[in-house]
Amino acid sequence: MIVLRRLLTLLVTLALGGGVIALAPASAQERHIEASLAFETRSPKPGESVTLAIRMKPEAGWHGYWTNPGAAGLPVEADWDVPAGVSVSPLRHPAPHLLDVQGIASYVHDGPFSLLATMKVPQSLAPGTALPVEVALSWLVCSDTLCVPERATLSANLEVGSGAPDAAGARIVAAAERAMPKPLSGATLTRDGNDWVFSSPAVSRGNYRLFPEQEGWFDAAAKQTVSRNGDGISLRIPAAGTAPGTAFRGVLSNGTKSYLVSARTVASSSANAQPSAQSGEIPDDEMLSQADQEPLPTMVDPVPATESAAAPSLATQAVSGDVLRIALVGALLGGLLLNLMPCVFPILSLKALSLAKSGGDPRAARVEGAGYAAGVIATALLLGALLIGLRAIGMEIGWSFQLQSPGVILVLLVLTGAIALNLAGLFELPMPAFAARGSQTGGFLGAFSTGALAAFIAMPCSGPFMAGALGAALVLPAPLALAVFAMLGLGMALPFLAVAFIPAVQRRLPKPGAWMDTLRKVLSLPMFATALALAWLLGRQTGVNGMALGLLVLSLFAVSLWWYGLRQRRGSAGWLTLAPAALALAAVLTVGIPEAPSAATASGEIAEGDLHETFSTARLAELRAAGTPVFVDFTADWCLVCKVNERVAIDTEATQEAFAEAGVVTLTGDWTRQDPEITAYLADHGRNSIPFYQFYAPGEAAEVLPQVLTPQVLIGKAEEVGEAAS
Repeated sequence: MIVLRRLLTLLVTLALGGGVIALAPASAQERHIEASLAFETRSPKPGESVTLAIRMKPEAGWHGYWTNPGAAGLPVEADWDVPAGVSVSPLRHPAPHLLDVQGIASYVHDGPFSLLATMKVPQSLAPGTALPVEVALSWLVCSDTLCVPERATLSANLEVGSGAPDAAGARIVAAAERAMPKPLSGATLTRDGNDWVFSSPAVSRGNYRLFPEQEGWFDAAAKQTVSRNGDGISLRIPAAGTAPGTAFRGVLSNGTKSYLVSARTVASSSANAQPSAQSGEIPDDEMLSQADQEPLPTMVDPVPATESAAAPSLATQAVSGDVLRIALVGALLGGLLLNLMPCVFPILSLKALSLAKSGGDPRAARVEGAGYAAGVIATALLLGALLIGLRAIGMEIGWSFQLQSPGVILVLLVLTGAIALNLAGLFELPMPAFAARGSQTGGFLGAFSTGALAAFIAMPCSGPFMAGALGAALVLPAPLALAVFAMLGLGMALPFLAVAFIPAVQRRLPKPGAWMDTLRKVLSLPMFATALALAWLLGRQTGVNGMALGLLVLSLFAVSLWWYGLRQRRGSAGWLTLAPAALALAAVLTVGIPEAPSAATASGEIAEGDLHETFSTARLAELRAAGTPVFVDFTADWCLVCKVNERVAIDTEATQEAFAEAGVVTLTGDWTRQDPEITAYLADHGRNSIPFYQFYAPGEAAEVLPQVLTPQVLIGKAEEVGEAAS
């Protein structure tokens, strides 16, 4: 949850390229917490319990989360696979620390920590019986600027036996036991107006803080006023609202000593009431004798851990209303800025003509606005649902998947070509039809289809704020993910809605007149340009033969539409004139577009050499192991932002000279067509859209670069590497 809570405060930073939020599991090579498993004995006796420890060692500057992460975060989750009859208790945590980042307070473990669990071995197991234990772990690890969900599988092979201690494992478990909070009885929690008053018996001196195991008692960032009460202490804490339960459980800690506390409370019925509180004690089987906290000793070598696809999904975690609202705000801003992306411009012509047709009629403008917004939002939901569904059945696809299919490209080529011919005046559409109607006759259905086409073509682009929102959709439950996609569509439709529903803006629109016919013909030019771009993209994906076939189908439609227009002007138009072209299109889509083995794509044109190579995860790992600086560039022929970045920043002479001087190797990943390896890598870094750029300095984690690059950014990275080497 910390990813989404931090999203709002980091949106501007993300837009400027200053940070990144990764929302998908990190690869094994980049795991920021090393997990290992230890047992106090590897030969447990039948009918006895064994204490085991899960040791978590974060990298410097990274932290994990307590069982209640506070305002943001995700705790360690464990899914055990043990023989029938064997049971494992929930994980126990050491005391956390408070971390406040930009007003977001969390309960964290900011150094190595161990989690304890108790495994019960049934009496029925005979000595010598194999006892394999496996646990699939998932957790969220964060630094000051980056959050990465990670997972691992730990395993061990035990055998029922005499209960002899395992020397190394027993030391680890003993150290973890010493780090656990001591049970403390006699604590009380009383509601005093809008505050909770926590009182405890005699404890060591220090600046204590109370950490609740359950959310809802008080905010993690709430001020806790501590006062001495004889040998004990009292803490006054502003309440978050009504009590989430009748029993409070938590940890009282001063940073060096910690206590496990439990209290039953009765909430007041009025602001001035002070009800009595009953102190309650934790059951004996949970109040384990433990020593005061002390630093943990160095660990022995961990049990080997491997990645597991069976680890619990982070998408199953509960998401608070505040967290969801922040995610939706990010999606709204991303959709709004999408209107400024160059890939949207061809569709703006249709929107402009639709608004002009409405003239000064407020009702017509509102109908146009509502229809367009409905089309955009419906298409965003459809694409989002397809993405979620296809990924759920195991397909490695990401956002923009619609432009990775030659068949879809061909349909869009024919559609945009037909719209361009319609705008040029070759034929008219007197009845409701697809997107061209939105540019000619108006109405809800026409505007709806215009919005649908705009969203379908525009949404493959990824701009500022969109990356975080789309990454969030990867880990949210399906209904909430769809809400993110809907908000993305709403953001894209927002300017059109503002014009349609705000009278002051409507009054500034020009009045309908003869100028509209000229404007309509002028607006056909960007649609012709879009059709040519789609033909080029089809050729990049399928080769010359595929592009020629696409142009042939488009030519058949052009001739058919010309014939239709002639008959229309004579008063005898009929849609049967389009039958030959429609049949040709259907035949091509059914049989498939032939693809040349050497079809030119972005990756196909990579000039292989010492400093410029095709991306693969294996090659990236080799270069990083060798200490080579690496610039990772994910691009596609349909990504206009990517192409602009290549022309103005990546492929400039100054950038390439700086890279050569510093020995920076560029790995280019082409996503023009579906590539499961690239899709999986993007997902590992919380992305499902491009452009996406990373820079790996020797021995350091990946730095995510801005989506809009400049030569100065890339040259600066190369110079930093050169200075570090010298």
